[in-house]
Amino acid sequence: MRIISEKALQMPASPIRKLVPYADKAKSNGKKVFHLNIGQPDIDSPKAALEGLKNFDETIISYTHSEGTLAYREALANYFTNRNIHLRPENFIATLGGSEALLMLFSIICNPNDEIIIPEPFYANYNGFTCNNEVKIVPVVSTIENGFALPSIEEFANKITDKTRAILICNPGNPTGYVYSKEELTQLKDLVLKHDLYLIADEVYAEYLYTDKEFTSILSFDDLKENAIVIDSESKRFSLCGARSGALISRNETFLKAAMKFAQARLSPCEISQYIATQAHNNPGTYFEDCREEYLKRRDILVNGLNEIPGVFCPTPKGAFYCVAQLPVDNAEKFAIWLLEEFQDNQETVMVAPAAGFYSTPNSGLQEVRLAYVLNENDLRRSVELIKLALESYPGTKR
Repeated sequence: MRIISEKALQMPASPIRKLVPYADKAKSNGKKVFHLNIGQPDIDSPKAALEGLKNFDETIISYTHSEGTLAYREALANYFTNRNIHLRPENFIATLGGSEALLMLFSIICNPNDEIIIPEPFYANYNGFTCNNEVKIVPVVSTIENGFALPSIEEFANKITDKTRAILICNPGNPTGYVYSKEELTQLKDLVLKHDLYLIADEVYAEYLYTDKEFTSILSFDDLKENAIVIDSESKRFSLCGARSGALISRNETFLKAAMKFAQARLSPCEISQYIATQAHNNPGTYFEDCREEYLKRRDILVNGLNEIPGVFCPTPKGAFYCVAQLPVDNAEKFAIWLLEEFQDNQETVMVAPAAGFYSTPNSGLQEVRLAYVLNENDLRRSVELIKLALESYPGTKR
């Protein structure tokens, strides 16, 4: 008999993708499904990237250096310089999206059974990436009542043990859209320096803020030179999800030398993906400004519409393009499946991501869903209408 590893048995299914078979069946039955479950923007990738793809004229698709092409890493360094963060190409290891960066990261800084402290809810795949590396997530719970603000620093301090290797945050947050202030980040900085831990920031949504305050990267703290690691990606920045381009970023030379071993073991990142991302960086035009304006309109349509539904509570996100809503239902996953299996209005329904999968604490987020405002305005309005109608007829709605 062939044996499946304990790791494989423990690997969690994606809360974003595990309901796909239900959506596929709904579509095969003639339903139109509005996908609020996944952060796949419908905004075009930058023209410079698409033109670069068309004009790529190499006769051989080659390996690149394991750390990525110099052109791509220079483009990344220039991008951060424009944000007043001064880095060199040597501070970047190009990766296959932010996902490979995270997988590498946990392999580099953790031994089996080491611990990473993460405020939850958090990006669901942190559960999978840590499971893959036999690393334990130690959650610090944030709550929907205060918009998922950073929990007290004492709660983080109380979780630190001799197994703790890092504190990991997603800023702006997926799934919450929360943006950590400079004051909150300073508290985390002081704590990791006190205990000589890494501070890891998943900053892949850094361009998409909807406040008057500037985004604060952990790379802007000079005294975190040895402790700061940033996860970067082009997926959401440039609507290049399928290109799988990203990077590990640090000024810690020991960390970067170790990262290179893992980069060499997987040979190289994709040459074409790096090329088109480089073109996008070198010719961004007004792309970010245009996208921010569009996402802000979409956020307000979705969040304001949800909060007008009786029994629904949805704090207003300050960044990224997600929100978490609390629904008046018995169980959000049951509701999500019911939406796809049994509900329809004029042969239309909605797909949402149950938020329980964005927690590691059992039985958390059971009445919450994550929604992505990546659809056009008309589709978002229709999606809100469908959710309202569904809640009116769902057998498990709390009345």
